[in-house]
Amino acid sequence: MKELPYQAKAVIGRREMVVLPDMHLHLCAKVDTGARTSALHAEDIESFEEDEILWVSFVTRGGGPGSPAHTYRMHLHDRRKVTSSNGLAEWRYIIRTRLQLGELDFPVEFSLTDRRNMRHPLLLGRRALRRLLVAPGAAFLHGEP
Repeated sequence: MKELPYQAKAVIGRREMVVLPDMHLHLCAKVDTGARTSALHAEDIESFEEDEILWVSFVTRGGGPGSPAHTYRMHLHDRRKVTSSNGLAEWRYIIRTRLQLGELDFPVEFSLTDRRNMRHPLLLGRRALRRLLVAPGAAFLHGEP
């Protein structure tokens, strides 16, 4: 068997509790090695320019449709064409913010998309999972919900 080309920083389960400290959000995240880009639930997404800087405003909910709404205004990091699991491609706004997972703290790019029909408001894709190993039979290795 070949050795890994890097030292893994942590082993994570298929679901983990994460914190987006800059947004003051605690969320249950689904780990998806099939997705390239991570995704955050967002509603009422609007982009705008102010002082020659691109911004995006959106509403998100931490615990499903019944949870309180939080409105954010963040720098627009990028706009990309993303193909969802159903095969449909759409243009999405991308934000960049810090993610805390257990003792790890690192920046992650999130596409903003409506995930209200999904079980988890946040999906962690491959780009966020660099140098992490996924144990698909385990969940919440870094803290219970």
